[in-house]
Amino acid sequence: MELLSVVEKLSIMEASCETFALDKFFKLLTQIIILCLLICIISDTSENSSALYVVNVERNGNIIYTWKGSQRNTYIGLYDRQTKQNEHLYMFERDLHIISCSVNSERTLLAVSFRQYTEEERVSRLLQSVSKYLTLLIEIHPINNVRVLKAVDSCVRVQFLYPDEDRGTSTESRLLLASEDKYIEQFNIHVVEEDHKVVIRNSGQLARARVADDLIWAQWDMVEQRLFYIAPKESRNTLKCVQFYPDENFNSILESHLDISVHDMELKLVNFGYGYCQDQEVVPKSLNLQVFTSNAGGLCVCCSPVSDTPDEITYSIYFLHKGYNKTFTVSLERAETHQLKEVAFLNLDYYVAAYLPGQFLHLLNIQHPDLLCYSLFLTGEDARIDLLPNCSIQSPLVSTVLDRGAGSLYAVSISSGALLRFLRSSRRDSERLAALHCALLCAGSTADLERQIIWWISENLSTCHSFDPIQEFIIASLYCRMCPEMCNLDKLLPYTSLLDWTGVIPGVTCTTDIISLPILEVQNSKGFWDKLNLNLESVKYAEPHLHYHNNVLRREWLNLSEEKEERRTTAYLRNIFENAKKVLSHLDAWDCEERLPPLFQEEDSQQQLLMGLMVAQLKDHLMRHLQYVGKKKIDQIVLDYVANLLNLIHRMLKEVWKRYQLHACIFCFDQRGGAAEVAVFHIMSAANGLCLPLPPGFHTLHLGLGVRCLPLHTLLHYIDNGVLQLTETCVRKLLEDLDNTEKNERLKLSIITRLPEALGQKVHQLWNHPINANFLARKYVKLLLEKLGKRQHPGPVPERPSVPVEFLPLNYLTNTLAEIENQGLQPCEKQDRVNLRFVEETALRHTVMLLGLNLKAPGLRLAVVTASLGFRGALQISMGFTTGFLMCRMLEPGSLGLKGARAP
Repeated sequence: MELLSVVEKLSIMEASCETFALDKFFKLLTQIIILCLLICIISDTSENSSALYVVNVERNGNIIYTWKGSQRNTYIGLYDRQTKQNEHLYMFERDLHIISCSVNSERTLLAVSFRQYTEEERVSRLLQSVSKYLTLLIEIHPINNVRVLKAVDSCVRVQFLYPDEDRGTSTESRLLLASEDKYIEQFNIHVVEEDHKVVIRNSGQLARARVADDLIWAQWDMVEQRLFYIAPKESRNTLKCVQFYPDENFNSILESHLDISVHDMELKLVNFGYGYCQDQEVVPKSLNLQVFTSNAGGLCVCCSPVSDTPDEITYSIYFLHKGYNKTFTVSLERAETHQLKEVAFLNLDYYVAAYLPGQFLHLLNIQHPDLLCYSLFLTGEDARIDLLPNCSIQSPLVSTVLDRGAGSLYAVSISSGALLRFLRSSRRDSERLAALHCALLCAGSTADLERQIIWWISENLSTCHSFDPIQEFIIASLYCRMCPEMCNLDKLLPYTSLLDWTGVIPGVTCTTDIISLPILEVQNSKGFWDKLNLNLESVKYAEPHLHYHNNVLRREWLNLSEEKEERRTTAYLRNIFENAKKVLSHLDAWDCEERLPPLFQEEDSQQQLLMGLMVAQLKDHLMRHLQYVGKKKIDQIVLDYVANLLNLIHRMLKEVWKRYQLHACIFCFDQRGGAAEVAVFHIMSAANGLCLPLPPGFHTLHLGLGVRCLPLHTLLHYIDNGVLQLTETCVRKLLEDLDNTEKNERLKLSIITRLPEALGQKVHQLWNHPINANFLARKYVKLLLEKLGKRQHPGPVPERPSVPVEFLPLNYLTNTLAEIENQGLQPCEKQDRVNLRFVEETALRHTVMLLGLNLKAPGLRLAVVTASLGFRGALQISMGFTTGFLMCRMLEPGSLGLKGARAP
């Protein structure tokens, strides 16, 4: 505990704690900074003095508290959150139980509601004629007149309305009075300044207006200045909301029918002060219900009925902005009599938490509550909060908790460090998935957080069975980065790769019910009401799944990838590749450290096609649903999204490279890869299977790791099934660096036979080896004969005097090939070296090698060889030449088709 400040006049010190993590999850998960914890009265050391209790928190964050002095006088003070100073407001020279207290924004008026006498005095019959509760309006600038607003036997709560911060000083204040007689009314109080005093004008007659009647429950939202309340309406209970405006007007703005049983329930007032005496007289059958709102337009009603079963408890969350509610029934681990059985609900903005001290903590995502796997449910020690033991708590503000028994106020936030520790220790996929999303959503995609998550993924990739951690990390990180840029993006961008979830939470049953959407009675609204209205509109009129999904992207990409090269000249494809160029120019510049994984800045037409397609489809998706947003803005959002995706994948490679301490030697193919390279290879394989655009050079790096880490048959299997992509950079290096040992020849030939035609034309010349020459010759003959087979009217066979050989099979084959060449049917126009002469010489060398002859003279023609060898040798050469053409049967069975060839 650290002392932050000391105020001389009242000697009130504010005690605070450093940010720390609690045991296990919320013990590890929650950072608690105590704003006003057991503020002690240093100047009053009497044994009869008491600790301070928080009684209210105003809209500007100022905290009103009370304490008892040595003479049992009752003091009221204010802690200013801005100046960090304490101010004494008023003192009663008697022991009072303060129930409710509020001060106006100018600090000129104080409204106080209290019980007039103690329990001992109540026994005395002398005071029976005096009203039990008193509500006062006091002038405190300076302390002057006191006016009695209510003197009744029912409890009354008070709350000043606060104008907008930029409005300035006002001469009128408005005060709400909420009575246990089930009504709420508003007082308009005008003040004037007389002789340096601020006094109430016409104090004898204060204007008032009735706000609500016949209440069974009400909650005040001090930040947004609105009142939620429930009033029975015919046979249904209706939640209503009254919005108060700076111009002194108020109106009912929302109605929603709730299926909540309120039979024989006492009135419950929430956030109308936090006087500790309230809890001493709380009625067991009061309604445990709270309304929470989020910055994204979420509206939740949290309710927990009284449980009749000792070993289980039930609570419901009504997601009004989604149109359904979820009811959870939890089997308690242990049912001890001294433990509370009332669920406390906490508002954590992105999440709402259901907390039962000593039993469980349940975090539910407000914006995406549809999949149960995004709800983090913890029990036992994992759910314990040390600073909030078995006590009654309440969440008056976002990320704030009040200990109603001790009168202490805490600020609560979710700790990303604790989530990461929980992520590492958890063994359930549902808990891992929820912790991963919660960490990114609540802490934001910071560099350190992303690094630790990437390291966790690299260690646990194979242990996640029901989801892909790489895909979830990429999609969730992009979602958290992009959604703050514009309202409604959270409804359109993907936040998960999962379409459904069939898993269950042990010990918890969940039922989902469709409910009617709330009715908004507001037009041209701003802020929260506008966001809520957009949420409701998306539920009413939009198609079931608004979020972009890459299923269509995968199908379209595969279709375009299989199209012929000549069809890629359409305007549509030109536009797609232009989109890809814009994305690549939009990428962050990678410095030397960021080039730690050796990614080559190479062109990858397939990835550019995928990249451009994603831009086009995502742009169409956003323009369909964001018609009020300009095209230029949407173009920028889409480019940012795809560029961030590429940068994120590059960041993941960089962190994995650091994690396993790799370097650029992976392109030295004379060594085998170790365990670290194998692990990185499998991570890249998982990323490659997501059908997401990958940064330039990814496939080259992936293939290089595959060559080093995989046996040949596995490597070829990965290539044939599209897991590894053959790239020019890697194939060039492979052909140039590896020598011609038998093992390397087998690898090179296997790679060459799998090259696409366009890539093969570029790299075949790099391997000066008979095997490559034979392959090129066979391929050339095969393509020429395929061209011949497609001709409808073949012409006469020309004579070839340059080859005066009298063996008809040889003459016919060479003349046919020459005819096809002369007619301009060459399939390899870019390869000038591959022609009929090249085929002749290759066949000759291959035949001579098969015969075991030692003829090494360059440029030997078939005629010279046949003349020197005689008829028998020429016959062998002729048959060997023909065999040389047909040798493809040994390596590529059935690759030659002679259909359409004419016999001489």
